[in-house]
Amino acid sequence: MKPDEYADLDATALAALIRAGEVTAEEVHAAAADALDAVQPALNGLVGERFATPLDHDATGPFAGVPFAIKDLIVHAAGVPQRAGTRLLGEGVPMPADTYLMARFRRAGLATLGLTATPELGFNASTEPVATGPVRNPWDLGRSPGGSSGGSAALVAARALPMAHANDGGGSIRIPAAACGLVGLKPSRGRTSPGPDYADPLLGLGIEFAVTRTVRDCAGLLDAVHGHEPGDRYLLPDPVRPYAEEVRDGSRPLRIALHTTPFSGGGAVDPRCVAATEAVGRTLEGLGHTVEPAAPELDAAAFDDANLVAWTSFLADGVDSLAAALGVEPGPGYLEATTLACVEYGRTLRASDLYAADRVFNATTRAVARFHQQYDLVLTPTMNVPSTPLGHLDADDGSLDARGWYDRIFATAGFTALSNVTGNPAISLPLGRTEEEWPIGVQLTGPYAGEGTLLAVAGDLERALPWAGHRPATVVG
Repeated sequence: MKPDEYADLDATALAALIRAGEVTAEEVHAAAADALDAVQPALNGLVGERFATPLDHDATGPFAGVPFAIKDLIVHAAGVPQRAGTRLLGEGVPMPADTYLMARFRRAGLATLGLTATPELGFNASTEPVATGPVRNPWDLGRSPGGSSGGSAALVAARALPMAHANDGGGSIRIPAAACGLVGLKPSRGRTSPGPDYADPLLGLGIEFAVTRTVRDCAGLLDAVHGHEPGDRYLLPDPVRPYAEEVRDGSRPLRIALHTTPFSGGGAVDPRCVAATEAVGRTLEGLGHTVEPAAPELDAAAFDDANLVAWTSFLADGVDSLAAALGVEPGPGYLEATTLACVEYGRTLRASDLYAADRVFNATTRAVARFHQQYDLVLTPTMNVPSTPLGHLDADDGSLDARGWYDRIFATAGFTALSNVTGNPAISLPLGRTEEEWPIGVQLTGPYAGEGTLLAVAGDLERALPWAGHRPATVVG
């Protein structure tokens, strides 16, 4: 199999070819290795060396032999060093065991070929860590691929991988999906396991999954890896039927709220993002849905204050725990300037601040739940802008305090963090384009545990507004 042949196929198609014996897994892995080697110098999406051979995986899983990579943050594999985008961990600390989701990736048959880059500890909507250098967007090498799953997104968009692991604490699956022209689903809280390391990562904001090029890959992977593990805090109802069937069969008529004003972070919205979202609304109306302007009533200022508490307390705890274990003092030689500012702010917080943030999150979640009793889905832009230039979100900018850094991030991505707080599923789809041919992401958010409805509509939109032929400038083949 040649790299350009490999690059034309999504994960579902590759798995079918391997299963039918039309190509061997080893031939697919060789093509993937060549593809990764071809784009890595331009994109810098991998951290460290590409693995010489894939990590062990189940040869009978639904995606047996399909090339994959894991983001260098949270999810980890036994024996593989993790750096988390920070100089604090140097060349990486080998992990003692698989996380539960990593074990599920292996059982699904995914052949992991490397680690993908993340900004330092994940707190950035771009992927430009001092530790490993900036990741570049394959649509325009002067622009950011988004963050924090920017390494995964850049490599999948360039077709070096059909899909890759990603995680999302404020938009980190959906933001890079939007910037790179991919499908990015943040599942409901508890749909995938955060264990055994975490019960509720980032005070419940964090969720693990992937970025893909097609909706069917997104649905098929969720079918393969979702589920409760012993000790998990949440036990969601199983889907009524496989998510792949929802995508295949499409949606019923729905009531959809259209909203183009950011929920958090302030910041203006690029008219091109508004226009793309409104155009999708008209397409949905043409598919038989009711679309009307509406939004839940929220206290945006209180939301941002609480979200800042969640992020800075998480960073302070993580950095101080790592520093104590490593026997180092976490200063400028180990941390980027904004990370250090967030850590210092997080250390000043009291237990009462965390409880106050939790009260805001509870009020927000209940307001959104009431809203979803009227509306099946909410349609918004994914980002305030199609993408940002490299350097705009410079995490080593010493002029910014914790709040200044928070505001800088969410001025570019004011639509994504709400579903992290509520735990609702949300998906970004590449349904718009700029005059430069950069993708524009449009987001759909559903009620808690409503992935089936969300994926059914996503499948309809992929058929109505296909994006498979829209390729970036830097692409395999």
